[in-house]
Amino acid sequence: MESYNPTIGIEVHVEVKSKSKLFSNSANTYGMATNTAVNVIDLGYPGTLPTINREIIKQGIRAAHVLHCDITRRMHFDRKNYFYPDNPKNYQITQNRTPIGTNGYVEIETKEGKKKIYIEEIHIEEDTCKSAHRGSVSLLDFNRAGVPLIEIVTKPCINNSEEAVAYLIKLKELLFYANISDCKMEEGSMRCDANVSISKDNRLGTKTEIKNIGSIHSVGLAINKEIKRQESMLAKGETIKEETRRFDDKLGETVLMRVKETGNDYRYFIEPDIPYLELDDTFINEALSTLSLLPDELREKYTSLNLTPLQIEKLIANRPLNSFFLKLLDYDTNYQVAANLLLEDISSYLNKTNKSLQDTALDYERLIDIIKELETGAISNKNIKEILPLLMETTDSLATIKNKCQIENITDDTVIMDIINQVLSENEESVTDYKNGHDRALKYLMGQVMKLAKGKVNPKKANEMLVSALNK
Repeated sequence: MESYNPTIGIEVHVEVKSKSKLFSNSANTYGMATNTAVNVIDLGYPGTLPTINREIIKQGIRAAHVLHCDITRRMHFDRKNYFYPDNPKNYQITQNRTPIGTNGYVEIETKEGKKKIYIEEIHIEEDTCKSAHRGSVSLLDFNRAGVPLIEIVTKPCINNSEEAVAYLIKLKELLFYANISDCKMEEGSMRCDANVSISKDNRLGTKTEIKNIGSIHSVGLAINKEIKRQESMLAKGETIKEETRRFDDKLGETVLMRVKETGNDYRYFIEPDIPYLELDDTFINEALSTLSLLPDELREKYTSLNLTPLQIEKLIANRPLNSFFLKLLDYDTNYQVAANLLLEDISSYLNKTNKSLQDTALDYERLIDIIKELETGAISNKNIKEILPLLMETTDSLATIKNKCQIENITDDTVIMDIINQVLSENEESVTDYKNGHDRALKYLMGQVMKLAKGKVNPKKANEMLVSALNK
């Protein structure tokens, strides 16, 4: 089969976090009973007028900023006219001619290094209501009508499915950390369409659009399947038509929805019921003042603290733990040990008890006390598992918790050395085996040290002292 160059563009709709909808005071929420988060504006009653939600405009500014877009200072909304059951007004309010952000990019990592995925525009618009089809009957849920969306449209600059997936992962991460959207694809708060074409040169081929792909993983699968389908068609001498398709997870194929025989005429015109918006520096700065550190800024900061790449990615992937860790940086402590405790023992406890960090009694002072005692050997990693329930559920001091758990470790180096010397004198054969290169002998000797010490010494410290004594 001949070699073709794929060209891919991605369109993403994300539901924007806000208390109310874009043009009404109905609650912007998920999971409420059908048709309960609605009012006459959402239902498109004649004579009702939209009112701009200022917070959505601020969210649009934040999105434009984190995606490196130019912010449009003077903009308006437009009516996109079309007739469909999920659109009761027979038009959708969107931004056609003056999108809030243009000419942006998201930087991703590829096998060849860093690459910028260029963004054509981002614009704010309202969602339609949700339709459900039951046999010959179609039902409408207006809870989603008027929910604020930001649509993010890339330029046709993506060359393969790996780049598309990397872009969506990075986009999701940025929008989530900027608190613009929760980006839960399973709840429909992040929806993705992919435009795919192939050609033998740098010219664009005839594109097909794959609508409403259900997960980031499926985006990669859908793109690869569509590329293969188009390659197979051209190999047979067939003509690719501009059409809309969907990805069938069960079939693992893209399936035809409709052929685009003519261009849609949405008869856009300026929304007459909403005035032009003028965004000045004060309003823009106010919107941006609430932004916290973004993932790449966190990576740079954590790298400077000598956290491992694995620790960094795990922290960024768990936003509540990351928020707690960030505040810990106001204190002077061992941040590597702190990250280990949060990501391992504390995270495991939260998973087992099905609790969030804010539901516990964990505080920074006691956590720092634990880190200090771990470093001195006053408590061991084994002890952590014993004291953790009390640490998470009570406000007792660390000394009180240790007393309740009857933890009294040996920290005197002289006493530890006496124990090690006794073990070495009683196990001369194992000492000889170690010196002859048998690694198992060290494990055996270490076991004897812990047994004689009744587990009351820090294993790491004891091991270091044992090796030092053996190598003399």
